[in-house]
Amino acid sequence: MKQVTIQGEPGCFHEEAARRYFGDEPIEIVPCRTFEAQFERMRHEGSLLGIVAIENTIAGSLLQNHELLRRSESQIIGECKLRISHVLAALPGQRVTDIREVHSHPIALMQCGEYLKARPAMKVVERDDTAGSAREIAGHPQLKVVEGEDTARSAEIIKKENLKGHAAICSKTAAERYGMKVLPEGIETNKHNFTRFLVLADRSRAAEFTDPARTDKASLVFTLPHAQGSLSKVLTLLSFYGINLTKIQSLPIIGREWEYRFYVDVTFDDPMRYRQAVDAARPLTSDFRILGEYAEYPNPEI
Repeated sequence: MKQVTIQGEPGCFHEEAARRYFGDEPIEIVPCRTFEAQFERMRHEGSLLGIVAIENTIAGSLLQNHELLRRSESQIIGECKLRISHVLAALPGQRVTDIREVHSHPIALMQCGEYLKARPAMKVVERDDTAGSAREIAGHPQLKVVEGEDTARSAEIIKKENLKGHAAICSKTAAERYGMKVLPEGIETNKHNFTRFLVLADRSRAAEFTDPARTDKASLVFTLPHAQGSLSKVLTLLSFYGINLTKIQSLPIIGREWEYRFYVDVTFDDPMRYRQAVDAARPLTSDFRILGEYAEYPNPEI
């Protein structure tokens, strides 16, 4: 049975993505508290696979994970795109009008901002405004917003500690897993809320999990000289070979002022043309690395 590491507690969106990607194949979930701990565990245990969030259609890219991936011995073997839908979950017997505090991850709180702002009947307890994403939410509704490390963990704590008057913003899966009552569903502000997850394996084993006949996507990373037109030349080259650029993310290189590292995702129909494009791009760049070649995951429906 495959062992798959995730960041977060059982029932979190990472587990949901893992089970969605592997389908009916049985897998063992290995939870890790942080992304750093996840990559470290994969480094020490080469047989482990990993599911790592890389970007969200509302919150944007998880910049930290780009760098963790680049510095790791892991390689991308696939991807999964998951629609993110939040519920408000509380102890059995609780009603929305009973809720005084809402616990969740800062990003989940931000994504449900309009719902939280529209709860003026809830009693003011106090505000916990340590992060900007939750600060706007906490400043308006009459309830206390408490940031948690993870959406599923917030639900788990409320259940274990029997916290009446408290609710978690989490997935329906997490609520059901911890025996919570689902109050309203679909409380996210924007229904076009999707997260893209990468599926990772140790570089030495990556070929076991990919099918060249289905491969039509690649993730690349490289640096460019601080010179006029350096990025434009690479993009023009990709266009010439019929390669579709689906994402580009730049991150500053620490200690090298005004120089950037570029993370690029591309899709292609002709593997040979893709190889030619890669060979042509290498001389124009530095520190060029293929982070993974894999099959593109279809976009989920709303």
